[in-house]
Amino acid sequence: MAQVYPFRAFRYNPDAAHAPFERLLTQPYDKISPAMQGKYYAADPHNLIQVEKGRAFSADASQNNVYTRAAAALNDWISKSIVAQDPAAAFYGYTQEYTVPGTQERKTRRGFIGAGKLEEYSAGVIFRHEHTLSGPKVDRLQMLRHTHTHTGQLFMLYSDAERSVDKILQNAEDGSSPVTQMQDEYGVIHRLWMFAQSEIVKAIQDAMANQKLVIADGHHRYETALNYRNECRTRAGKLIPDAPYERAMMTFVNTRSEGLTILPTHRVAAHLHDFHWPEVRRHLEPWFTAEEFPFSDEHGKIAARQKFLARLTQARERRAIGAYPAAENGKRAFYVLLLREGADLARLLPGVSPLQRELDVVLLHEGILEPALGITPQSLIAEANLTYEREATVALEAVDQGEAQIAFLLNACDVEQVVKIATSGEVMPQKSTDFFPKLLSGITMYRVDGSA
Repeated sequence: MAQVYPFRAFRYNPDAAHAPFERLLTQPYDKISPAMQGKYYAADPHNLIQVEKGRAFSADASQNNVYTRAAAALNDWISKSIVAQDPAAAFYGYTQEYTVPGTQERKTRRGFIGAGKLEEYSAGVIFRHEHTLSGPKVDRLQMLRHTHTHTGQLFMLYSDAERSVDKILQNAEDGSSPVTQMQDEYGVIHRLWMFAQSEIVKAIQDAMANQKLVIADGHHRYETALNYRNECRTRAGKLIPDAPYERAMMTFVNTRSEGLTILPTHRVAAHLHDFHWPEVRRHLEPWFTAEEFPFSDEHGKIAARQKFLARLTQARERRAIGAYPAAENGKRAFYVLLLREGADLARLLPGVSPLQRELDVVLLHEGILEPALGITPQSLIAEANLTYEREATVALEAVDQGEAQIAFLLNACDVEQVVKIATSGEVMPQKSTDFFPKLLSGITMYRVDGSA
């Protein structure tokens, strides 16, 4: 099923760059804020930001723009061996040691980087769990056309209860030293190993041969890689199976990995017409019970918030959704909405498949946001009412600061739910999953111009 190959990665040479990896590598392009972009530019003249998400200027033109500058910078670094290609094709073991946000729990996520064969979704080998938007794909396609390089990684899931590849990787890591090690701005320790030994390569390929793959992160980049592949096929006038553009750089992680973490993405609503929380509660009464955590001052708010967040987590099996409306008539409280026992989800969510009905994010969108608050799919596309926050405290503070009328908090979905939805040919709402931590861009790079 899944076809994965070793490749000769291009990687930073810190000695030639005269800078450690911490000053050279970046987070993925879609996670880089303007402040992060500025920080990366200031870190080092060879920082990947010039390629991953360079600055655009009002005077940019067809001959000098963010994409041409990215290509020029990367080609210059390669010519000076600041970015150099490994001598042999390899798989790259990749671990990320991190603290789960909001806890003291330390985990290590283990995977490997390889060149995966690009497949149409209809082939039933690679599956998506999210829809994509046209804007990011246009940007990434332009970048790929100019640089001919994948700097960011596609995050792919596979399911192996025996953990065959994990064992191969761990055994190989135990007998060697990482070729890259650094700590990023989130405290995540990234380690990369290079495995070019034929027996290791074959063992990994054999273990992956019967796997189906689900895109965890990187849907836009995957579809961009498909579009670029199709352009190259047209130019070539024939199919060249071993052409570098027939593959894309992917990081493969087992769903059974102990280090796999999905964080929830919370919803913050604003600009709602005629919003009144008591009326919303009455609308939801047939379907949800509400546990209330009231407070009257700042000291009481801290205690109430702790109880509210603890209850939200504790009640996840009961389909719990947290709500924090703006104060109305002096009433201040947090609420945990619990789906009533025996609730007929087919009646509450009539246009939703049985699989989708099991998702809290769908229950929120289809059972609360649209019928009770009037937030339609069209308003979601227009980004008229809803914003998204990973940190619960940030979502709640938006209400306290008068920037939002209500915040809804969610528990994280389970990875098996993601796989089940995707392999059934369905997709989840936007911002349903947040796999943490992100895969570093530039830790390996894959050229699609024939040098891979």
